Amino acid sequence: MIACLKKLWCCWLWTISLLTVARAQTSDDQFRMPLKQVLADIEVRYGVKVQYNEDMVKDKWVNYAQWRYRPDVVTTLSNVLSPLDMSVNPTGDKKYKLKYYEYHRLTPEEGKARLDFLASRYSDTRTWELRRDSMIPCMWQALQLSPLPPAPASKPISANKRTMDGYTVENLAFEVLPGVYIAGSLYRPLKPKGKIPVVLCPDGHWQQHRYRADCQLRCASLARMGCMAISYDLFAWGESLLQFKTEDHRRALAMTIQALGSIRILDYLLSLKEADTSRVAISGGSGGGSHTMLITALDKRIKLSVPVVMLSSYHSGGCPCESGMPIHLCGGGTANPEIAAMAAPRPQLVISDGKDWTDQVPQTEFPYLQRIYGFYGKADQVENVHLPEEGHDFGPSKRQPLYAFVAKHFKLDTKALQAADGRIDESKVTIETENALKAFGDNGEKLPANAIRNFEQLQQQFNKTRQ
Repeated sequence: MIACLKKLWCCWLWTISLLTVARAQTSDDQFRMPLKQVLADIEVRYGVKVQYNEDMVKDKWVNYAQWRYRPDVVTTLSNVLSPLDMSVNPTGDKKYKLKYYEYHRLTPEEGKARLDFLASRYSDTRTWELRRDSMIPCMWQALQLSPLPPAPASKPISANKRTMDGYTVENLAFEVLPGVYIAGSLYRPLKPKGKIPVVLCPDGHWQQHRYRADCQLRCASLARMGCMAISYDLFAWGESLLQFKTEDHRRALAMTIQALGSIRILDYLLSLKEADTSRVAISGGSGGGSHTMLITALDKRIKLSVPVVMLSSYHSGGCPCESGMPIHLCGGGTANPEIAAMAAPRPQLVISDGKDWTDQVPQTEFPYLQRIYGFYGKADQVENVHLPEEGHDFGPSKRQPLYAFVAKHFKLDTKALQAADGRIDESKVTIETENALKAFGDNGEKLPANAIRNFEQLQQQFNKTRQ
């Protein structure tokens, strides 16, 4: 009884407060109300709970606040929050969580509608290639890499080459702009036979990045199969943190530096006399999957691509390193499936799962890709491995299809590496410590003297190269 009286008392006080505010607001001041107060009113009116951090509502006001209310709470929240570039996610029965507007994300229904619209713009090879060829220059310009800045004359820094069971590992660092370095680890077959295929292995935003066990397993297994595979740092991750802060990774220029890094690394690997320029692949997961699609679209030296847990019609990549530069605005607007389609008719394997934004691939994105490949009579060159019960990772069930796809198209004999079930045996791979994989020493003591030390210097250097 006492609890009920307290609840009624609180509601009465809140109603009096709102009436006071309402009387104070007129069209002269656009019926303004503080966002925090509006959300509290919505909670009472519609019997819901909206979760948020205080910083998200501090000093924010809603114009024509109560004029935006509608009979249902979903429309009301949308009307109130959209002008503030905010929205909510449902988290349970009558529960919502406030979030900032995600420019890179649509609903699955909106994503499919956009993809259907894009598909309506071409009906054969000619019309598709007109679209594709108009997009590529725009994407280079959107990345601010048209023209490419001059490459530094320095050679890669090599450190700590090790010999393992069937492969070697060598830590390398590449100067991609004067004073800007990207570190990585190059895995090679111990006893190569003839020219060696090249596999770029950009990674996503998983903890430990290229130091992770699954990343080492992937690159080392590709090397044991007969490829040279290189994993390398994201901008402002790994050893790049010797030059930049973690928060610098979420700047738009990160996308540009990462794209430039892949191009510079590929330039070097294909300059090696043992490299087979006709067998060049790229495969990354998550944010590395976004990068895989982008680099394949832009660089015809890539002959095979495997984007993992990233292809989606309704998600363009939530990190600025994936969508911070306006490549998705090219051609009046595009999406990752159209960027992935720019690989056609080169072989492509899309690996997807049921517990992230790749959940719609079998019924939405893959049929779209098959149609584009079909323009060339090569629908069999694009494949999809969908794992409906799995989530967002680059685990063994994602790695094994990668190995099989590379072996098939690069004509690699992997019988000696197969376990009894036909899968590539990863048990011979040595998992190394993080320090063993570093190019600049345990504590960065080998970072070159010319290395820049902050993002402002990077911007100055990048602008200088573009003059």
